[in-house]
Amino acid sequence: MPTRLPPGSTGPVSADALAMMRYDAAKKSALVGYLLWFFLGFAGIHRFYLGATGSGILMLLVFLASTLLTVVAVGFLGYLVLGLWWLVDGLLIPRLAERYNTRLIQTLQV
Repeated sequence: MPTRLPPGSTGPVSADALAMMRYDAAKKSALVGYLLWFFLGFAGIHRFYLGATGSGILMLLVFLASTLLTVVAVGFLGYLVLGLWWLVDGLLIPRLAERYNTRLIQTLQV
């Protein structure tokens, strides 16, 4: 069933094609997730990208608190926790990306 014409189009676009274009524009990549994890993972930035905002905020807060508490050497325990969490997240990134993309598909279905 035709819905509307995208800019530069010569004919109508079906609702399915339009939903697929929206999905392709908004989906999350595991590769980008891994790059963010590798370079900014201790601050939880990869979790924000992959839609796990709550745990991303928690990871960021632990990172900030640990950074402030390294002055009294207690912050190194936080860094230890973050290091373990970071390693586990390396295994979870494909699943987080898949979960985000599945939710995206569900929201785009008519």
